[in-house]
Amino acid sequence: MQSEHEKGYRRSAGTARGKARRQELLDRVVADLAEHGLVDFSLRRAARAAGTTHKVLLYHFDGADDLLVQAVDRLRERRIDNGLAAAATAAAHGTLAARVGALWPVLVDPRFGHRVLEQSTGLAMYDPARYAKFGREATEQYLPALLSLCPPAWAEARRREVAEMVLATLRGLLLDRVTGGDEAGTAAGLRALVRALELEEARDE
Repeated sequence: MQSEHEKGYRRSAGTARGKARRQELLDRVVADLAEHGLVDFSLRRAARAAGTTHKVLLYHFDGADDLLVQAVDRLRERRIDNGLAAAATAAAHGTLAARVGALWPVLVDPRFGHRVLEQSTGLAMYDPARYAKFGREATEQYLPALLSLCPPAWAEARRREVAEMVLATLRGLLLDRVTGGDEAGTAAGLRALVRALELEEARDE
């Protein structure tokens, strides 16, 4: 049973000030994850990074898993937003292949926690009952972004097929880069994806 102090804290956590504090804590945990990855992640480590105690984190988040999922989501959003910005710059070239190619430097930029996001995919495979959200929510976040890069004149089914292919290929290349460390092989795979997209677009000519 919660004490009156705990109930009061819960109520205050829902105020504008409480929400701002929650955001501040999450931002600090996100920064720690981006720098150090998921290895040995715990509520106590998150509390140290946030400059608070694990009890305070538990007032704002529903446990370590909830905090971790939200932090990973935030890193993924950051990666997607920056990737779309890079793709928008490449839009001057007018091709989907160029836009997807422009995503890659963002996807491997350590500032956006690329190893954390690939590690979270590993967790989803290792313990799907506990971490299924990492795989499901990644797809839910990435697909709309990739669909938005496809030519608007394409039929919905075609846009979906191509976006799914791009997502699966980029995921595979990122995992291969982290686990295998073969930069040349990864670069070759990316070039092949770009060529496949160029061929897909050539169907419209």
